[in-house]
Amino acid sequence: MACGALCNIAKGAGAQAEARKQAVVDALPPIFAAMLAHPADADVQKMACGALCNIAKGAGAQAEARKQAVVDALPPIFAAMLAHPADADVQKMACGALCTIADGAGAQAEARKQAAVDALPLVVAAMRAHPASAGVQQWGQYALRRLE
Repeated sequence: MACGALCNIAKGAGAQAEARKQAVVDALPPIFAAMLAHPADADVQKMACGALCNIAKGAGAQAEARKQAVVDALPPIFAAMLAHPADADVQKMACGALCTIADGAGAQAEARKQAAVDALPLVVAAMRAHPASAGVQQWGQYALRRLE
């Protein structure tokens, strides 16, 4: 699964991970396309959200540019959360993606937070639906803090 491979490639921190994340930025449009083409496939949605989360993670100018590029994925992320409310893995990865997109300071970060603010009820719903999922609870709390 291509989204899963991109999720793994973009994992981690440090100089090597940053280089890998920069190398996969061109894969963002195909990730968005996969999410839109396979809305009922929870595995595609989960891995796509994970890839978006990992690509957007980081600090500095390159990470800010990646976060800006990932903003276009907000509608597919919202759709994934709505389509798979019972899937804790989709919800966790989507909350993680929202968290990293909304991370940062400055005008661009504030604009991303405003663009993602519609996700607040989705994050709350995910946390309520999956009280026993440590991942949903953790990433949901992070997302709520970043979106406030």
